[in-house]
Amino acid sequence: MKLNWSDVTPKHLWLNRRNFIAGGAALAASPALALSGRPSPFSTSEKPNTLEEITNYNNFYEFGTGKTDPAKNAGAMTTDPWSVEIGGLVDRPGSYGVEDLAPDNALEERIYRLRCVEAWSMVIPWIGVPLASVLEKVGVQSGAKYVAFQTLLRPEEMSGQRFPSIRWPYVEGLRLDEAMHPLTILATGLYSDPLPNQNGAPIRLVVPWKYGFKSIKSIVRITLTDQQPPTSWNELQPSEYGFYANVNPNVSHPRWSQATERRIGAGLFGGREETLMFNGYADQVASLYSGMDLAQNY
Repeated sequence: MKLNWSDVTPKHLWLNRRNFIAGGAALAASPALALSGRPSPFSTSEKPNTLEEITNYNNFYEFGTGKTDPAKNAGAMTTDPWSVEIGGLVDRPGSYGVEDLAPDNALEERIYRLRCVEAWSMVIPWIGVPLASVLEKVGVQSGAKYVAFQTLLRPEEMSGQRFPSIRWPYVEGLRLDEAMHPLTILATGLYSDPLPNQNGAPIRLVVPWKYGFKSIKSIVRITLTDQQPPTSWNELQPSEYGFYANVNPNVSHPRWSQATERRIGAGLFGGREETLMFNGYADQVASLYSGMDLAQNY
């Protein structure tokens, strides 16, 4: 089912935002982020969380370990100018602006489930481009097998980086076939606005069938490689966080079950929901892992 932002947002909020954008600089600066953007057939029909929930309850340890810390602290991060260095096994390495990677005329709306490894979940309407389109532009060489990502390292603006909770900068990685899958996107917007800092501005990865920590935020480097790259949480605690991190209700975290999840915004009496294999995207992605032991390759 194809959904536009206006289909899943309370009408008074949609009208207010439409009027603001129609009369403000945001539309002039980025017309494709207006409400007439192209929805994707990959979008879920589930109701998205509110903008307030999405921007005020998240993990971004570069700004603190509390769920509300990013919203309070991320405003200090400078996001303009911004560039992403793409290198390794590519034909056209270089430094690319966000507008080069995700031009306005290529943006799509993707309403995706988000499942955190901590057993809570949301539904989020992203604006972005398929990662595959970016990799195709730079030219993937035949020896490439993995894609590595790196977050901004700027402790003077990212207060959490002043403490050794993780070895900074934050790094993540995907197998090349995962990166090229049409569900995998680079997001530059949320609802009809550019990404807020606390949600990974100005450009972040979104891989909806994996636990949320795989969707690295505020990307400054993408490297194509023939070796499996290190990933931050796996380095920190390999017995708890694997390289693949596919949502799997049948494989518990060592300290809690992954069989159910708490949907943010469901209210005090909303109860818990059963977690779906691959976060509900099994029909699209299960073939990527054919023959693999998903408990061993967690």
